[in-house]
Amino acid sequence: MKPVIIFGAGDIAEVVDYLFRKTINRTVAAFTVDGDYVKSDTAFGKSVVAFEEVTSRFPPADYDAFVALSYNKMNVLRAQKVEAMRSAGYNLTSYVSPRATVMTDKIGENCLIFEDNTLQPFCQIGNNVTLWSGNHIGHHSIIEDNVFISSHVVISGGVKVGHNSFIGVNATVVDHIEIAPFTLLGAGCLVQQSTDAEGVYAPTATIEKRKVPSTRLRNI
Repeated sequence: MKPVIIFGAGDIAEVVDYLFRKTINRTVAAFTVDGDYVKSDTAFGKSVVAFEEVTSRFPPADYDAFVALSYNKMNVLRAQKVEAMRSAGYNLTSYVSPRATVMTDKIGENCLIFEDNTLQPFCQIGNNVTLWSGNHIGHHSIIEDNVFISSHVVISGGVKVGHNSFIGVNATVVDHIEIAPFTLLGAGCLVQQSTDAEGVYAPTATIEKRKVPSTRLRNI
């Protein structure tokens, strides 16, 4: 398999570097970030290359790429960098932990699937999806592109999670409902009905939609 160029040089990039090297024996050649954000020539023992120069030093024909960024701006930033790497000519690879239980072959590009995830038969995982540790993705559920699901989330069967959504730790989504695009579900939510696009929901006695849309929040 080709060596990997990781877009990013922060904590998630360090974790992804470790996962590729230690759990699937895949070589990470270097990190890249936009030139204005290069703070050092090295990170985690490898070179950091300005994105504007990366193709000349690491040709797309010889390297795959992975974008290791968080859910910043409701996953929009990560999606933009995925498109930038794709436009530069790189193949976007995915990471699926050997300790995940995977009963589907429908997993897209630039997915990050940690240990102890269970992906049941006939579920679909779109492009640029992060599934942190210990989630359950039920049968026939669809996770659209650019979604970030934190740890120990239960997505029941037949659910559709719209693109650019964020689901917090320990949330539970009942079967056969739709999480609309750009939905933010706070930690511990019990979601028993479909959500509205850009809705922000936090656990109370019953689920409650906040007045501020998710795209106007400053810290995500």
